[in-house]
Amino acid sequence: MHFVADLHLHSKYSRATSSRMNLEEMDRVASQKGVQVLSSADFTHPKWFKELKEKLVPKEQGFFCLKGKNYGTRFLLSTEISCIYSKKGKVRKIHLLIFAPSFEAVEKINQKLSKIGNLSADGRPILGLDARDLLKIVLDVSLDCLLIPCHIWTPWFALFGSKSGFDRIEDCFEDLTPHIVALETGLSSDIEMNRCLSALDKFALVSNSDAHSPEKIGREANVFETELSYQGIVLALKENTKEKFPLTLEFFPQEGKYHFDGHSACKIVLSPEQTKKNQGLCPVCKKPLVIGVSYRVNALADRKEPLLLKNKPSFKHLIPLREIISEILETGVASKKVESFYQEMLQKLGPELNILMDLPIEEIKKGAGSLIAIAIERMRQGKVFIQEGYDGVYGVIRVFSQVERKNLLKRQPKLF
Repeated sequence: MHFVADLHLHSKYSRATSSRMNLEEMDRVASQKGVQVLSSADFTHPKWFKELKEKLVPKEQGFFCLKGKNYGTRFLLSTEISCIYSKKGKVRKIHLLIFAPSFEAVEKINQKLSKIGNLSADGRPILGLDARDLLKIVLDVSLDCLLIPCHIWTPWFALFGSKSGFDRIEDCFEDLTPHIVALETGLSSDIEMNRCLSALDKFALVSNSDAHSPEKIGREANVFETELSYQGIVLALKENTKEKFPLTLEFFPQEGKYHFDGHSACKIVLSPEQTKKNQGLCPVCKKPLVIGVSYRVNALADRKEPLLLKNKPSFKHLIPLREIISEILETGVASKKVESFYQEMLQKLGPELNILMDLPIEEIKKGAGSLIAIAIERMRQGKVFIQEGYDGVYGVIRVFSQVERKNLLKRQPKLF
């Protein structure tokens, strides 16, 4: 079966997360996006776990849906854990995603983790626990559980992060490394970048939204061609072939907020080459730069060019539809005007991901006008203008130059 899965997001109980991140809204928005399977998020939080047990009913093996009226979204039980600990003389800060096949497994995991840290403090709890030991706890509960390192290149909280990570996966997970079958690329990198490092060849590379608000659901996701079940996804990741796991849906990695190096306080953004020339220091304040994903990938890579195999999952770069509309209207992506056009497009043309990836350009033109059609066609071709993100500042991906946009708008003053 063909389906799209976003397997990493957060509930209303996580810090800096929208109060609208409840099951009902997640279910509704996933249907608008064209995402069939969602992470349940935050199953370690006691109040959220209570809601999950009260509101979800079993469907296919390891999948759940909302009781009563729903949009058909399937939920997979998962959560993110922040491990902060000392190892080999350095403080490590690693974020890890856990999948569990049942509520019974989750209850056992929560029982063990509650003895280590306060699970009520945050939907993504912070535990003083070695990442290897967390993996051991999860596997002891069930070998059907899965642990995936999150956004592996992010500077501050990641497996390979420049601030607190490792240079090798084996240094993190030691003897249990064979149980790691997948890695999450994060918003600031994509499959192509990761395939410059031969040590990652044996791992499936997944992409997820890490959404903190409903609008961000599906901004990155995974496409599967497998049985619609928990075990179907796990086996697809373990096999890591294009047949069952054809592709990931990605940001242009430059849009991620840690792609390049920089210092946001001084509004300085540098490429890896420029950073080396400046010896890693901000040219304004002379303090150390926050080293981004591109630099870190280059530092660990052992290939000059990525090795992309035909039988392995590929990827597509997408720009969220609201961002495309926002660029054309020259107004904020969260504005009422953008939202009105967005909802009208969905009503006329169907789910967002189908519009962005598959719908014929002529149909988009008829339903939403030539500007939107041109923009989506250029996005599909990778013909975009790029301003790289850095030090917590999102990058900007545009499909029109300012002059070009104004000239086109004269010919088509309205979107619809």
